[in-house]
Amino acid sequence: MTEPKHAQLKKTVAPFEKSDLKSSIRQLINTLAPLVLLWCAAYYSLSVSYWLTLAIGIVTSGFVIRTFIIFHDCCHGSFFNNKKANDIVGTITGVLTLVPYQQWKNSHAIHHATSSNLDKRGVGDLWILTVEEYAAASFFRRMAYRMYRHPLVMFGLGPIGVFMIQYRFNRKGARRKEKRNTHLTNFLIVALYALLCWAIGWQAFIMVQGPIFFVSGLLGIWLFYVQHQFEDSYFENEDEWSYVKAAVDGSSYYKLPKVLQWITGNIGFHHVHHLSPKVPNYFLEQAHNATPPLHKATTINIKESLESLQFRLWDEQNKKFVSFRGIKQRLRKIEKPPEKLKAARPSLQGE
Repeated sequence: MTEPKHAQLKKTVAPFEKSDLKSSIRQLINTLAPLVLLWCAAYYSLSVSYWLTLAIGIVTSGFVIRTFIIFHDCCHGSFFNNKKANDIVGTITGVLTLVPYQQWKNSHAIHHATSSNLDKRGVGDLWILTVEEYAAASFFRRMAYRMYRHPLVMFGLGPIGVFMIQYRFNRKGARRKEKRNTHLTNFLIVALYALLCWAIGWQAFIMVQGPIFFVSGLLGIWLFYVQHQFEDSYFENEDEWSYVKAAVDGSSYYKLPKVLQWITGNIGFHHVHHLSPKVPNYFLEQAHNATPPLHKATTINIKESLESLQFRLWDEQNKKFVSFRGIKQRLRKIEKPPEKLKAARPSLQGE
């Protein structure tokens, strides 16, 4: 895609980059009110059946995801036109979703600026190795990577590791404003949870909040994972990397049923979001529909998205994600060069 086409694409999306106050307030109401009511319903259902509590908890976790989308828009400054309003609502929704506002805002901005750039991995994204990097890695690094990429670790331990542990600490080099916001978020989370434990008892609190936390955390990681980890994604080194290609080719259009699309705040239109983070979530579908070139983005449904669980390494040679099993023979060739190359190596090293 040439630079003029880049500019045209951004120009087409530009009208959707301004938030609408009524839409934002409406979304706050239809998200936070059901979240509170469902949480209370889950608590009162404990006296009926814990299976009912779990069922209500799963629905509640969907509204936690929707709350996170509001938080996410505030981080981009797209939920309100007013910066202070974004900061306040972002901090509050961050407490509800266990994510420090300033910390995530900064790391996520880096994610957008470096997404699909092989030379700038490591901040705000998932750990991804190329086939060649994996082949050159030590035994322990390989085992660590295999464990990290295993679905039971990523989606089982991931919610605990990320939301309960990682986000409770400031990142290295964080500025004072970010540090103070993380401390404030931690304090407010402890205060809220302590109040709830006092009001309903710690056992009841754990029985209600535990499943809601785990399911919402799992789904949050899944959405982030699947929208960048599809087979024909896009990754390039810095000298060939393109922001627009990273957005359109490196982010999927996760086509969900309308109910799930609403619950997830249209985040399935991830290619639109990466092209223009200033578009509020409630305008993403309209921006997609109004921009024909965006219709060419990789579209995946729920069934197809499950196939992404097998993708573990980025194959620079063939420009696609591959499984460990799919490159066994190739890894052997990389690890054990032909005898002629082995024989030639000493003389090359001596030159």
